[in-house]
Amino acid sequence: MPRVTDTKPSITLDDLRGMKQLRRVAQLLSSVHESGCGRDIAGNRELHFDDYVLLVLLYLFNPLIDSMRTLQKVAELPEVQKRLGIKRFSLGSFSESCRVFEPALLQAVVDQLATGLLPMEREALLRQLPGKLTLVDSTVIRTLCTVAEAMFLPLGNGRHRHAWRLHLQLDVDHHVPGAWEITDPRNTGKSDEKTVLRRRLSAGHTYVMDRWYAQFTLWNDIRKADSSYVCRVRDNSTYNVLQSRPLDQAAIDAGVISDQIVQIGLSKKPSERADHPTRLICVKCTPHQKRGKGFKKGGGQTGPTSDGVLRIVTDLLDVPTHVIAFLYQYRWTIEVFFRFFKQTLGCRHLLSTKMQGIQIQVYAAVICCLMLNTLTGKKPTKWMVTLMALYLQGLASDADVLRELSKKDNTGIKLRAEAERMKKFGIT
Repeated sequence: MPRVTDTKPSITLDDLRGMKQLRRVAQLLSSVHESGCGRDIAGNRELHFDDYVLLVLLYLFNPLIDSMRTLQKVAELPEVQKRLGIKRFSLGSFSESCRVFEPALLQAVVDQLATGLLPMEREALLRQLPGKLTLVDSTVIRTLCTVAEAMFLPLGNGRHRHAWRLHLQLDVDHHVPGAWEITDPRNTGKSDEKTVLRRRLSAGHTYVMDRWYAQFTLWNDIRKADSSYVCRVRDNSTYNVLQSRPLDQAAIDAGVISDQIVQIGLSKKPSERADHPTRLICVKCTPHQKRGKGFKKGGGQTGPTSDGVLRIVTDLLDVPTHVIAFLYQYRWTIEVFFRFFKQTLGCRHLLSTKMQGIQIQVYAAVICCLMLNTLTGKKPTKWMVTLMALYLQGLASDADVLRELSKKDNTGIKLRAEAERMKKFGIT
């Protein structure tokens, strides 16, 4: 039987993108160069922390690099080694070295890059909202690995599916990740989305959340942190109506059914009720019936049932009703960002299954988003990533970039189209 050879073409220097920008980041990463060297008694460590992060960034910036082995081949190119100051590495050293690094040290690099962020113009309807507009959610990043802590759902072939959950706060004004955390995927106990958000609350935010975050004590904690919230609640939520507000034409046009001041949560225990005035806005939406695991190919759930009324609770008593209704629709932005994060930036495939390696890859993805913001001042879409990669490679001119950046942003249209697409597949 003839020997099967690898017909995949080798990657050349001309195929690589973002080299110029990565050299600038390399200067910032020099501050973490000595991390993990304390245990290197022999003094022969060659793969340092900054080298490791640069390699991950090189992987994220280049869709042609689709595996660790391909990344190893790229690192052997003399010109890459010269420009980025990295050396050839073994697969074993790359896999194991992340255990001695301190991912949290990269926060200083993120903070330094964040000082150059370019604010984006808010949607006209959202300019009345106070503080930093922050969308909150989490997503599961699946990988087949052997880490017992990450055990998730059993597969039919006798193996197990393993995963991590990425909890993320998206800064809408800059369209970059804010606070984030990696946990196991179970969404209970310490990994529960509400628990993680509670650990990372800060002042001056308007947190926009889905119904899993509907917890009175969490809302109270958000208020104590000197922030506000907009949160969807479950269809069977109980409340007493204290005041019904009249609806103006803008609210009616937005599909608003009612705007009320309510006492939500009827428990006799004060600790299990909202300790502040709450406002309930009901918006007409498309009813959705849960269709079970067998509906989608390969199983899986299709989202919880909806009775055709979207119930939104907020402590923002003076913001116009139609703005709150639009704001919850705008929450789809974070779902679109997760899709961009995993597909365009390559975080669907994890270069490491160790906690430190995954944290470093997420930090690197955040750094990529910051770099794209400072280069373009635009939301990091798939086309924008490709355009800037071509520009940094020298294949797109200044005029090409300026022409694209000057185009009108059709964010609202794209959001609605994306929302409809996701609803079609039962994602709510």
